Amino acid sequence: MSHPATPRVTRPRTVLAMSGETRAAILAPEALDRLARVADLDPRLLVTDFGADDPAQRTGLHEAEVLFTGWGCPPLDPAALSAMPRLRAVVHAAGSVKHHITQDVWDRGIAVSTAATANAFPVAEYTVAAILFANKHILESARVYREARSRVNLLERFPGVGNYRRTVGIVGASRIGRRVVELLRPYDLRVLVHDPYLDEADARTLGVERTELDTLAAESDVVTIHAPELPGTRHLFDAPRLALMRDGATLVNTARGSLVDTEALVKEAATGRLNAVLDHTEPEVLPADSPLYDLPNVLLTPHIAGSQGGELHRLADAAVDELERYAHGLPFAHAVDPRTLHQQA
Repeated sequence: MSHPATPRVTRPRTVLAMSGETRAAILAPEALDRLARVADLDPRLLVTDFGADDPAQRTGLHEAEVLFTGWGCPPLDPAALSAMPRLRAVVHAAGSVKHHITQDVWDRGIAVSTAATANAFPVAEYTVAAILFANKHILESARVYREARSRVNLLERFPGVGNYRRTVGIVGASRIGRRVVELLRPYDLRVLVHDPYLDEADARTLGVERTELDTLAAESDVVTIHAPELPGTRHLFDAPRLALMRDGATLVNTARGSLVDTEALVKEAATGRLNAVLDHTEPEVLPADSPLYDLPNVLLTPHIAGSQGGELHRLADAAVDELERYAHGLPFAHAVDPRTLHQQA
């Protein structure tokens, strides 16, 4: 009786390509040790510029079968790829690959993996915390208590507070959006989702209601944005759509700032009608005189929802897992599909 052939295990020649800051943050000594066990790697070689005049770099790239990339990796354009004739795979220890993966990579048939799924975890956790706090009116109640410095009549001041049977609207059934859905399952919430690529069967599997965006905006107590930054999503929440939102509703944005019309949001928030939790804004850093810094119904955070601190080690672990699969002759678990890349952040 024949048996399936055992995949051949290799130690692919691998080169690091990312900024020095990224390497220091993501690749802890334990991760580097594991990476060196999986791959044939020179840990001293770090590529930050594919065109650098460095003999050691030229030799390393010429022999490289895999690029292990992170934030700060230069674009893999034709000039860069010409220096890597043996390149077969790119393993990205971060989320989006749009900054460095070009059409030339796909044309050469190079496989690409991303740690975007691992990066979705902390963003989803931040989002769920924001949703639960928003429905409990945490910002407002904390302000009232701070001002009163005495017992607060909660039934009088906050008659509608709470998460029971509230409606949450999720814009984008992305990795992060789906993770938010999963984390919200233990709560007694109605969950609406808008995504042009989500069909009814998929919505039933997720356990959510598929709906049009205007309906979602009008019926949700909290709206959270997880759609990609595309020409068609710019100012997805403009003045007319923000006006559809319920009085007292909260807008959460952990996606890209361009999806929300900042000027329109300032006007709505300044009246006190809407609340906002914003980890991304347009511009990315608001001017020092922006009212959003000081409005009591707005919580601004400095792009902290994604992987930070110790969470960065999850990205390295996920990327090394992928490299280990490649070394065992297995397909990537989190391969990037160029046919659907335009739908992603």
